[in-house]
Amino acid sequence: MSTAWPALREELDLLPGPVLPDGQPSWTLHDPVRNLFFQLDWASFEVLKRWHLGAAEAITRNIMAQTTLTLHKEDVNTFFQFAQRNDLLEPPSNSADALAERWQSRRSSWLQWLLHNYLFFRVPLIKPDPWLTRWAPALEFLFSRTFGWISLLALFAGLWGVSRSWGTFTATLVDSLSWPGMLAYGLMLGFVKLLHELGHGLMAKRFGCRVPTMGIAFLVLWPVAYTDTNEVWKLTQRDQRLKVAGAGIATELIIAAWALLAWVWLPEGAPKSMAFLLATTTWVSTLAINASPFMRFDGYFLLSDFLQMPNLHSRAFALARWDMREKLFKLGEPPPESFSNTKRRGLILFAWATWIYRLVLFLGIAALVYHFFIKALGILLFLVEIVWFVAKPLWSEISAWYSRWPQIVRSRRAQWSAIGSLVLIALCWLPLPAPVRTEGMLQSSEIWPLHALDASQLQQQMFGDARTVEVEAPVFMLYSPALKAAQAQNDAQRTQYSQQIAAAGFDSELRRDWQVLQERQLQAATQQQAVETEASRYRLNASGAGVLRDVDPDLRSGDWLARNELLGRVVGSDRLEVLAYVQEEDVQRISIGDSAIFIADAGVGPVLDLTVRSVDQDASRTLSEAALSAAAGGMIQVRSMQGTLYPERPVYRVVLNVVTPLETDAVLQHRWRGKVSIRGQWEAAAAQFVKTATSVFWREAGF
Repeated sequence: MSTAWPALREELDLLPGPVLPDGQPSWTLHDPVRNLFFQLDWASFEVLKRWHLGAAEAITRNIMAQTTLTLHKEDVNTFFQFAQRNDLLEPPSNSADALAERWQSRRSSWLQWLLHNYLFFRVPLIKPDPWLTRWAPALEFLFSRTFGWISLLALFAGLWGVSRSWGTFTATLVDSLSWPGMLAYGLMLGFVKLLHELGHGLMAKRFGCRVPTMGIAFLVLWPVAYTDTNEVWKLTQRDQRLKVAGAGIATELIIAAWALLAWVWLPEGAPKSMAFLLATTTWVSTLAINASPFMRFDGYFLLSDFLQMPNLHSRAFALARWDMREKLFKLGEPPPESFSNTKRRGLILFAWATWIYRLVLFLGIAALVYHFFIKALGILLFLVEIVWFVAKPLWSEISAWYSRWPQIVRSRRAQWSAIGSLVLIALCWLPLPAPVRTEGMLQSSEIWPLHALDASQLQQQMFGDARTVEVEAPVFMLYSPALKAAQAQNDAQRTQYSQQIAAAGFDSELRRDWQVLQERQLQAATQQQAVETEASRYRLNASGAGVLRDVDPDLRSGDWLARNELLGRVVGSDRLEVLAYVQEEDVQRISIGDSAIFIADAGVGPVLDLTVRSVDQDASRTLSEAALSAAAGGMIQVRSMQGTLYPERPVYRVVLNVVTPLETDAVLQHRWRGKVSIRGQWEAAAAQFVKTATSVFWREAGF
């Protein structure tokens, strides 16, 4: 004789639920102690209704006798296990020790607790239900159709006003991209998120749901506001649940509409700036984050309620994993759930899109955590992110494959999948022709820059731009007031000493100091030579013959010049070269003599064949060619400090000779920036990945 089942807990509530997509009725089982809800289908409800029979056989026979359902004993036992697993049964008498043991077994270790609470935890701040109950009737007009039409009218009026002040509107956008603007944006974002959550709470309260808590949840230490609206599962109408899920987004969009109209009418000042932020930026984060169905935010619950699929993520994931196993191994397992072909394909695509989205998101969060904290802690937290969010799901699926290993090894589809995988792996390690692509500057191999000295003025410019200059010809004559004063002082001293020496024959005191005066005169002569040598530096001569280029057309005599200011370049016309910079992971693939090609930007310059002349063995500390920086439209990311450009990543200088014969003078009318493609050594894609990863590891491993 079988033992009777334990009774269900008396405090459980059974509520009518919505009609399921297949047409069968549903019920909602509410556990008020934990505020949890369970959706039951027709068969589960019939089992629950006959729970007092206390045995699976009796329940099965009674259901098949009194309803049109066809059930088996195993189905009833499955529901019993579900009730046990979710603590829906009354504990037997004298079971305190067993319950304590079960509770202790469910407790995680301190390390698991710390890990889980670092990745996600909630901080309840307020219990808003009494306040919402008191104010919901007074705010009922906000949910009326009339207010909705008025808000839409406000939006169109605001758009019309902005179109008439578009220049001012865009200028305000640029002004907001500053530290004070970002601070104001953060404050307004927090205020709007508060209203967002109140929108959820008020809508839930309108339909009679209790809102026990509101607070802040932290997803990997990133704050996200939340409202506990679990009681919406009591609602039987799908459109009511959709309204609760979408109330937050609707609140922000309505605020943005009214803020846009307010920006048009408000005078300049803080209120107008606040209205601008509300109208343009805060709602963008809502659409980008809250409206996304790939995380458990508003967009997920909207889609889940629209499809009438609770636990949408887990069900879609299970279906996608089953589909992947069938495509790879063809095990013949039944799908977790039965759907139409169209819905099945949609759920599978949704699962893969969610996985890809989360992979990118969690990798980004891991990188952010790594850079935000000190290096030792950052590495630890980075590894936690990768293991928990990336490696753990992969390991779970690999474990599922391992449990099915006997069926997999007998599957012909699995054999073909293994062969295909081996081919792909081989292709990844197969060296392929992959040119090294970068940017470079086409210029003369002989360039002599002319820089101003400190504290100088332009006295005379001897040649104009594009004029031919001979070697050692003076190009710019500079004037230094300080040097001129030193020269005048030295001339006066020399004159004084000469006069004193000449008068020594008539003055006994001067005759006594005659030797001292001779030494001082000699010192003055030596100093005069030094002044003349220094003065010669202010005469900028051409170090070689060529053409004068890059002269500022606005330069005039008498202009003050900054220290090291570039006044021009004398460009030789005998030979051309291309100066380029390559990334650290590519420099080992380049050798002297490798062929290359240069294509000028915009397709208006020359296309030239090149050969590699030299490759620097050490990374360049500075970037001498500003035109190759990202700020000037180039490819090299740099940071500027006191006028000097420092590459963000290691780059190596490569010089290439021009092989193509051409008229040098015609080409050197400009310095050409263009794309450079070097035919370096062949490399496998996997080897390149390993090389890059190793380089990053060793670069970041230094403490």
